[in-house]
Amino acid sequence: MPSAWTLVMEQSYNSHCANITQSQAFYFQWALSYAELGTLITKSGAEYAYLHEAFGPFHKTLGPIPAFLFAWTSVLILKPALFGVVSMSFALYTTEPFYECGPPDVLVKIVSIVCLLFVSTINCYSVKLATKVQNFFTAAKLIAIAVITIGGFVYMGRGEVEEINTGFQDSVQSPSLIALAFYDGLWAYDGWNNLNYITEEIQNPRRNLPLAIMIGIPLVTVCYLFTNLSYLTVMTRAELLQSTAVAATWGDRVLGVAAVFIPISVALSTFGAANGSCFTGGRLTFVAAREGHLPQVLSYVHLKKFTPLPSLLVSTFLAALMVLLGDIFALIDFFSFTAWMFYGSTMAALLVLRYTMKDVERPYKVPIILPISVLCVSIYLVIAPIINDPRIEFLYAFIFVISGLVFYVPFVVMKKSLPYTDTVTKFIQLVLWCAPSKYESEIIGD
Repeated sequence: MPSAWTLVMEQSYNSHCANITQSQAFYFQWALSYAELGTLITKSGAEYAYLHEAFGPFHKTLGPIPAFLFAWTSVLILKPALFGVVSMSFALYTTEPFYECGPPDVLVKIVSIVCLLFVSTINCYSVKLATKVQNFFTAAKLIAIAVITIGGFVYMGRGEVEEINTGFQDSVQSPSLIALAFYDGLWAYDGWNNLNYITEEIQNPRRNLPLAIMIGIPLVTVCYLFTNLSYLTVMTRAELLQSTAVAATWGDRVLGVAAVFIPISVALSTFGAANGSCFTGGRLTFVAAREGHLPQVLSYVHLKKFTPLPSLLVSTFLAALMVLLGDIFALIDFFSFTAWMFYGSTMAALLVLRYTMKDVERPYKVPIILPISVLCVSIYLVIAPIINDPRIEFLYAFIFVISGLVFYVPFVVMKKSLPYTDTVTKFIQLVLWCAPSKYESEIIGD
């Protein structure tokens, strides 16, 4: 949970709980809109690809700017920060059982870096291996959720329903605080759109992408609801907010001597999440480089493994740098509103494509009211936190996004290159044994 919102949660816990259900409904609408985009534009890259296809044709210079700024912000900040945070969560849960007062920061960072490197090695070596790792750790996660759910039902059967019965009493009605509560609820679902980042690697994406979304989102919703109900039967709201590791606290109270199962399960879960974050983050870098918005060498693939090796290494390096420097949560806090700005732009892209590509066959099509409502909510989520707490850091984050234009004009529009670029590119090719890849003739895979 992003640390900057902790105070907000303490002030408006009931609003947060109310927004859990609203977040689920919002995410399902959002996911259905992405299903249409993913089946219409079968390129990898998710938001980047959709923004590029929708706005790029309008103007040779100005049209690609939204896609470029998304890649600029995501590749340098959002994706590495998420990868780093998940690896730090893995480090905390693997080291915390050995320290009563919490593990040292240095140890957490070391374990985080080891996690980053190990996950990156898997993804660089083989797509198939990365997929198998993801499947295994997803299964482990579902087993842990099943244990927590069953434990919760046992406690409810004993009559431990005091917190659940309170409902949403004393809920805060402030629009700004509700928006921040939405951030907390939506944070739990972040990563659901990873499939859209790897559309080119999905077999029959026009069928399987919508199917995966329609099955996956409701399944995650059920798991999330049952898990939170279980927590609320075992802990009070105050205890829930004070705990730094809610699942571990639940395990201590319910499982007794078997409580070690929970931190192990969470560690497995976070490792799987790190693997997914690495997998998709590298693809975004790869696609943006392929379109000429990043150095071309980042669009190269390994000659035998066909993995986007340079882009994966860059993503891992940036994530490791953020772990070492710290304040990753602060970065996520202050850049979250920029992410919602791009999410809203993606919904606008869907509306634009309905007009510019109206005659193109769509295997799946959502009612037009869904992307419109998601666009409106996205605008609300961008504006509300700034109005509630107008800190200078939000301005800095926005300036960083716009600063991408300083590089866009000379390197993308004017096609300039730094001295010795060709020499460095050839050196990277020789060291990493990689070569250019073309979208028309090659799909990343092993």
